[in-house]
This record gives sequence, structure tokens and C-alpha cells, in this order.
Amino acid sequence: MATPISLVTGAGRGIGRGIALELARLGHHIVINYAGNSAAADECLEMVRAAGGDGITVQADVSSSDDRHRLVRETVEKYGRIDLLVNNAGVAPNVRADILEAGEESFDRLIGINLKGPYFLTQLVANQMISQNWREFAPQIVTISSISAYTASTNRGDYCIAKAGLGMLTALFAARLAEYGIGVYEIRPGVIATDMTGGVKEKYDKMIAEGAWPIKRWGEPSDIGRAVAAIARGDFPFSTGEVFNVDGGFHLRTL
Repeated sequence: MATPISLVTGAGRGIGRGIALELARLGHHIVINYAGNSAAADECLEMVRAAGGDGITVQADVSSSDDRHRLVRETVEKYGRIDLLVNNAGVAPNVRADILEAGEESFDRLIGINLKGPYFLTQLVANQMISQNWREFAPQIVTISSISAYTASTNRGDYCIAKAGLGMLTALFAARLAEYGIGVYEIRPGVIATDMTGGVKEKYDKMIAEGAWPIKRWGEPSDIGRAVAAIARGDFPFSTGEVFNVDGGFHLRTL
């Protein structure tokens, strides 16, 4: 039996590493994409191999057209195909600025990485998937968005807009690719313990203690990884465009 080939962006650390490790436990070969931290990517590859998978690391900035094309090209040159794309790479704003004062430079950087990059990388990978004549696995595309897709944070409007856009990205590609048997899904993490949230740990510790979401703990990268793994196993063959909330129940409205 052939080995599934997964491309995970921003996989060196954080949520991306959690996803890579859970896919490794399924025996996948994983293309560990990273933007700049090669040491973290190399460490992730070692962990992937220890977990039962294998893979390669590929440096690429998803906001760059040239880098996106090279990322797909190097993946196909190595493995011949792509069975799963996980759009995970993302950044926080340079500065958390009130939307009445926020500048364009930070906006353009964040939108380029968090929204434009996944949009055009998905386009590239989707066309690659369509062209693959041999398919032992149904191709799938998973995009990691956030509860910020619908939760307004007025000091990081660019981040919220990008995550909301990823929701429509999922809907658009799900509708367009269904005829080719390509499933497209969105996962919305809640508050996950990563480098990105490290600076606001006290704030979220207090919110958890006060019951801001029903499951009173931090989310872990493995929580997101296990959701991706369930999709990768093919557990949802009659679903596409689906949104999976992995947020401790944050999305619930309670009285």
C-alpha cells in the first residue's frame, strides 16, 4: 500500500507541529514547510520520524508566489503527488493596534501570509490534485482558521478579517472541487498553547478559570492535530465545506 503524502505549512512548531505529529502516527510522509526557523523544522522532522512517519523540510514563505510554486514543485519532485494539504501557516499582527489607528503595513503583511498565501497555495495544490491520475487516497484540503473568524477583537482587526476570509476560502474550494472528489474542510481552533499565545497567558488563564468556555483548559496543538488526522483517515466521506470547532466549546452560546 502506498504512503499518503501530506503538505503542512507552518509545520515547524506550534499547531503545525502538532498536526505533523498526528499525521506521522498515521504513517504519512510529511512535507514540513517553514518560513525561517530551520532548527524548529529539523526538530519537527526528527519527531515525525520517531512517531512513525517520514518527510522532508522545505523553506518557503507562503506570501510569496515564487516560494509557493517552489514548495509545490519540490513536493511533487520528491513524492510525485500531494494527497493532503494543510493550510496552517499564520502570523499574529506586528502590533495589536486599535482599528481606528492601525496602519496598512501590518495589514498587508498579515493578509499576505494568513489569507492571500493560503488562497493561492490552495489553487496550486488543487490543480496538482486534479492532474493526478493515480489516486489511492481521496485528496483533501484542510485550512486552520480560528475562533477569530467570528469573534471581534478590535485591537487586531487584520487577523480577524484574515481568519473570516479563510472560512469563505473553504466554502469556495469545497464547492469548486467536489466534482473532482476533493474534500475541503476548515478547523477553527480556540485558545491553543503555542508561542503565539504565550504573551497573553495570564489573560487566558483568568478567562479559563472564570468559565469563558465550557471545557476549562487550554487547547493543545495535539487537539488540532487529532482533528486533522480524523479528516486524513477519510472519516467524513460524505462531507465537504464542513467547519470543525476545536475550541473547548467556546462557540456555544449559553445563558
